[in-house]
Order: sequence, then structure tokens, then C-alpha cells
Amino acid sequence: MLSDVQEGSDEAFEALYREARNAVFSFLYSYYQNYHDAEDAMQSVFLKVKLRIGQYTPGTNGSAWLLQIAKHHALDELRARRPSVALDEAPEGFEPFEDGGIMDLMRRTLSEEEQRVVTMHVLWGWKHRQIAKALDCPTGTVTSKYKRALEKLKKAVKEVL
Repeated sequence: MLSDVQEGSDEAFEALYREARNAVFSFLYSYYQNYHDAEDAMQSVFLKVKLRIGQYTPGTNGSAWLLQIAKHHALDELRARRPSVALDEAPEGFEPFEDGGIMDLMRRTLSEEEQRVVTMHVLWGWKHRQIAKALDCPTGTVTSKYKRALEKLKKAVKEVL
């Protein structure tokens, strides 16, 4: 499909957007933890895809290429942001998480990287090697982060119950 987009097919780009938007949104949400920011970033990512389609190498993993663009966009944008209030200076009574089930538990329990690995493996059904390629890290690192994340979640669930 990306090859068709490279050839200038607007229909192929629209099909790519329809097919990949949920995965890209979920991936970006794991960075932003905010629906509106993730949605805005998703639109920017697809614009970057359209502008950078010439950089895609046909025959390679298109999903990994797309998620690399999403990852770099999110990291660049989040680096540029500076929190106006340090976490230890948050107003008294401020609670950043409301009761939101397992996703809330994940946000409170896991690191951002662990959240991404769990989301990609459990929700998207990706294999650890696919996740490793998308996140540009060794497969063993993904496997250990996933196992560590599951242990943390099991412990957190037991504490809640």
C-alpha cells in the first residue's frame, strides 16, 4: 500500500489512513496519555507520512516505518514541552488519574515504555520481534519489559482487590 502512496495515489493514502489510524492513535496515546493531544499528533504524523513517503523503502515493514515516524514526532513534541508545574509542586489534592479500569492501572503502575510494549503486544497482537523493530531495541529487551510489566500489573491488581 505504501508503494501505491509513493506513486501518488490519493486513494491509497486514504486507505492507509483508514487502516492504520487506530493503531497509530493507540501508539501515540501511550506517549501523550491524552485523547486530544494523541489525535492532533496522529494528524501530524499522517501529514509527515505524506511528505516523507519518498523515504520509505518498498519491501520493508511499512508498519514499523509508520510507527517510527509517530515515535519521533511524539518524542520531539514532548521534549519541546516543559511542564509549568513540577510533579512535587502539584497543587494539594491533585490526582492525575481518575478511576478508569485497567488503562488507569497501567498508567499508574507501568513506565511509558512498558505501557507501549503491553499495548502493542496485548491490544494489537504484535510479536515481540515486531515490537522490537518498531521501538528500535533488542527483542530480549522487549521480552523482559513485557514480563516485568505483567508482574507489576499482577501485583497492582492484587493490591486493589
